Order: sequence, then C-alpha cells, then structure tokens
Amino acid sequence: MPAGRIAYVNGRYLAHEEAGVHIEDRGLQLGDAIYEVVAVNANRFVDEEEHLDRLERSLREVEIAMPMARAAMKFVFREVVRRNALRNGFLYLQITRGAFRRDHPIPSQHQRPTLILTALHVNRAQQNARDEKGIAVVTKPDLRWGRCDIKTTQLLGNLLAKTAARRAGAHEAWLVDEDGFVTEGASTTAWIVTDGGEIVTRPLTNAILPGVTRRVILAVAEEAQLKLTERPFTPDEARGAREAFISSASGPAVPVIRIDGDMVGEGVPGPITRRVRELYRDHAKAAPLLR
Repeated sequence: MPAGRIAYVNGRYLAHEEAGVHIEDRGLQLGDAIYEVVAVNANRFVDEEEHLDRLERSLREVEIAMPMARAAMKFVFREVVRRNALRNGFLYLQITRGAFRRDHPIPSQHQRPTLILTALHVNRAQQNARDEKGIAVVTKPDLRWGRCDIKTTQLLGNLLAKTAARRAGAHEAWLVDEDGFVTEGASTTAWIVTDGGEIVTRPLTNAILPGVTRRVILAVAEEAQLKLTERPFTPDEARGAREAFISSASGPAVPVIRIDGDMVGEGVPGPITRRVRELYRDHAKAAPLLR
C-alpha cells in the first residue's frame, strides 16, 4: 500500500491532498464536465473499452474534446493504478472544459480540457457481504435534467435523492418520472424480475444513463438464455416483483430486498439475481491482468 493516494491532474502525478484545478475551471464553476468510473477487480480493469466509448460519446454531446488519444489515456490509467498500488477499487476520471473567464456560453476559443484521475481502494469482502444480504431502496421523484444519458458531473438531483435514501435507512433511491414509472437509481440501474422469471429494465432514452454494466448484463443474460424485456415499470410493480436488483460499476447485480419498506419477494436475494451476478463475475474474470 502506498504512503498516500496519488492523483493525476493535467500531466502531473500529485499527492492527493495537493491536487487541484484553477479557480475558474468550468467544471468547478458551472458543472461543465464529464466523468467516468472504471472498476479494478483483482488487478483487472472491468469493461475499460466500453467505459472509454461512453466517455467519448458524452464528451461529443457537450462539445468537449478528448484531452489526449485513447492509447495515451489508457497509459495514464495504468500509471495511476500502479502508483496507488490499486488491486481492487475504482478509477475516477473527470474531464472539464478547462479554465475560462466565467460566462455561461461555451467559449469560442479552444484550449486543452482539464483531465483529473483519482483512485479509490475498496474492500471486496465487505461488498460481497452486502450483496449476499441484499439492500433496501426508497422511491423519490426524479428531479434531474432532461439529458440523463450524458454522464455529466451535474449530480445535485442524484445526491439529494441518495441522501434522502440513506437518512431513511436505505442504500439507494429509485427515481420516478412524471408518468409514475421508475427511471433508474440515483447512481445505479434499476431491475426487477417478474413472477414469470423475466428480467425487466427500462429501455434507453435521454431519461437514463446508458450504463456499461447494464449493457453487459443484458448481453451475458441473453447469451445464457435468460428472459429479458426492456420496458418501463412502476414502483407498485417493483414492490410486487419476484426479485429486484441494482447494477453499476461498483456492483453488477446487488439484490434489492425492500422497496419503500415493503418486502420484495421472500425478502432475500433471489436465484435469478444470483445467476446474473455469477454471469457478470465470469465476464469480469476474463479481462486481462494489468501489468
């Protein structure tokens, strides 16, 4: 374990507590920034290329240039992992438009965006224990902006919902749109399993993030010939479901055993959720070891 965490900011590897950006960086002042989270599991990047694909898409949507070529960025990823002796955890990446005199419109002049990377160690044993037990979620109105498909750092609505959930004794909040349908979790994708054993998640639109883990789960579940449907569902349907779970880079299939205090199914992680988690873990183990 290194003596302290190491961050990367615009070409420099710095002690975490000394890293910073310009006071007029647009990510700081306007939330004009994109982020990604890449899991490191047993010294392997999980779905690295897919996260970089989504990063590039998000940057295009808000007209921010890639700060360096993908190959160079992957080198920096590995160097941050190496300097932090990161075997299990996450690599956090933020790209802002850079520092400009404060004004709302996108600046007409161009400069290299700000690139920030940090690493976080996690205890996989504790995560696995959580996944074996299951979690509670609560439902909250979806108050976010209309382009949730872009992975921006504008997360005020998400953090308010997540904070309300934690204060209510739940792990996550499921957000509900004006039509009464669940969109997604505050930081996760929402899934249910029907009485017929069908895995259901909301289809991709501007209302939800195109989760990388979501995409992989759909692919491995289809290959395993599990039943899948992409359609909206209501909180009432979720509360009456046979199983429910959430997914993200930090947890591929975390069982949901209570929704708004009501028990889901038998109140324990179900067999289909366990099967999905096993399929994803097999997929993650196939990634090459970092060198």
